[in-house]
Amino acid sequence: MLKLIFALLLAANAALFAYGKGYLGQFSGNEHEPARLQKQLNTDKLQLVSASKAEAAAAAVAPPPPVPREEPATVACFEVGNFQLAEARKFEDRLAPLELGDRQQRHNAPGQEISSYIVHIPPQASRAAAEKKADELRALGITNFFVLNESSPLKWGISLGVFRTEAAAQAQLAALNKQGVQSARVAPRYTSNRELYFQFRDISEDTKARIAKIAARFPEQETRACTSAR
Repeated sequence: MLKLIFALLLAANAALFAYGKGYLGQFSGNEHEPARLQKQLNTDKLQLVSASKAEAAAAAVAPPPPVPREEPATVACFEVGNFQLAEARKFEDRLAPLELGDRQQRHNAPGQEISSYIVHIPPQASRAAAEKKADELRALGITNFFVLNESSPLKWGISLGVFRTEAAAQAQLAALNKQGVQSARVAPRYTSNRELYFQFRDISEDTKARIAKIAARFPEQETRACTSAR
């Protein structure tokens, strides 16, 4: 019995040795690795490398990691102006290549401006009262005047001259005082402001610099931060 067991163990070891050497050929459809390696093409050119070298080679051909791009800093709001209409159109033409879209807006400048100065006698209670005052002026030898009618803000007042500068108006007033006219006054005359200004919002510092360079070609215009009053 012991001899039989010993013989079986000896046969099993011999079979395992033969399988490990590849002497038994195919087994369950697979071949031993040495035999498979011999059937590879260009096996003389194959080179075994260490794991560290393989990782280094893979890192060399891998694409670089993406670099985060920082958003350019933006300028909240600034303005350029005030332009007359013709200059405003020229400024807009130079801005066109920047393609600012809604970030560029054109506005009318607020308020009024003085266009001239009037020397006048303040409004009278009625047309009849104004005509009576006109007769008093004629009596003093003054004929260069006219009674202001219903369409004037100084209705039933008397105009004694309109002047472009305040200094000229004050000179006329002084001359009238010497002639005996004591009730005359100097007042500014206003006209609607037709000037325009441009407002820019949410633009980069680079774009602001390009706009400022264009604005420099219009030396009479001011570049300023936006104000809450506008």
